Amino acid sequence: MNSASSNLTNNATAASGAVSPTASSPATSVAAAASTPVTVVSSSDTTTAMPVATPVVNASPTFSPLYQQIKALITQSLQSGEWKPGELIPSEVELAGRFKVSQGTVRKAIDELAAENLVMRRQGKGTFVSTHHEARAHFRFLRLVPDEGVPHYPESKFIEVRRVRAPADVARLMDLKSGDAVIFIKRVQYFDGVPTIVEELWLPGLIFKGLTAERLVEYKGPMYGLFETEFGTRMIRASEQIRAVCADAGAAQLLNIDLGTPLLSSERVSFTYGDKPVELRRGLYLTSRHHYQNELS
Repeated sequence: MNSASSNLTNNATAASGAVSPTASSPATSVAAAASTPVTVVSSSDTTTAMPVATPVVNASPTFSPLYQQIKALITQSLQSGEWKPGELIPSEVELAGRFKVSQGTVRKAIDELAAENLVMRRQGKGTFVSTHHEARAHFRFLRLVPDEGVPHYPESKFIEVRRVRAPADVARLMDLKSGDAVIFIKRVQYFDGVPTIVEELWLPGLIFKGLTAERLVEYKGPMYGLFETEFGTRMIRASEQIRAVCADAGAAQLLNIDLGTPLLSSERVSFTYGDKPVELRRGLYLTSRHHYQNELS
């Protein structure tokens, strides 16, 4: 197994992708070739078939379904803060009138937004903007659950909170420039008094200006709730890499375990609206009483 000595600061990179235009299908290419006009050029020695230059045809633009366009418009309103986390958004009928589309189109757009946890439907009450203050949201990004008993949120002990310049690897993962200001946080999380997680976090200094150790200690809810309420930043999705490592001396001391104890190491980049990275989190998990749970659908 790898040593955890460099795990919290030099772990694997997170990937990001962009959608690229699709090439024309082979059938299209064949049809185009078959319809290319040919001019026959004769000479005393040979008769040669030479293709006439084919005019360049611009690629057709890609159109998204109407409900996807409505979804994008609703997302823009969420991003701009027109509807705040926890607030009721307009009804499907109102949105259909606003965007001049059918109610069914709006419903399909909201279905996708709900599946992505951007909004939440409440029976008989309407659709609300999702918030990290909801109990069910606490475990969207915390996947370590006890082998026995009910999942619950851990208690945190902050070891270090300071403003630093972003190392090159951190800057690359967070789409920053090397040396840009970031907030560095190191903490240990406890389940039922047992140290179980060691985490290091990096946050963009510009967005989280004013975040201090005192504020983190006095805030009793989930950290993402604090980010949402006081810094206007909501975590939408995350990209995570996980591997097995052995505890080094630092991790062993903080988790009160033997040197070389197997740990689960994770590196996660969290994104807000517009796929903008706003947090890098590297953690070491002790799994003697817990396991990492992920539901695939």
